[in-house]
Amino acid sequence: MKTDIRNLSHWQDAGNLLLAVWLFVSPWLLNYSQEQLPAWNSFAVAIIVGVFAIAAMIKFAQWEEWITIAVGVWLIISPWLLGYAATVAAMQNHVVIGAFVIILAGWEINAAEQTTSST
Repeated sequence: MKTDIRNLSHWQDAGNLLLAVWLFVSPWLLNYSQEQLPAWNSFAVAIIVGVFAIAAMIKFAQWEEWITIAVGVWLIISPWLLGYAATVAAMQNHVVIGAFVIILAGWEINAAEQTTSST
């Protein structure tokens, strides 16, 4: 289901874009840039979340939000799957940012469904 951006307020995508920026710079700010796995995971996920947030701001499509939720889930479980849970700053950052990404994308899906059903 596609909905034109003019019909919805997409502040959640702007929030996810800000989270993507934070995620991209966080390896340096939280001192884990020397740890390859968590740093590269931050960079890759930041780019994916940022691209989908910008795409959703341009032309909203619900599938973009579902991909963003999947990426948020990846961010939460990746410290254990990739074996860097002992890098506490990266692990905590990824879990918290992943949760916020999921919440914002889910919120937008819910808002879009409510807007669509009320018209």
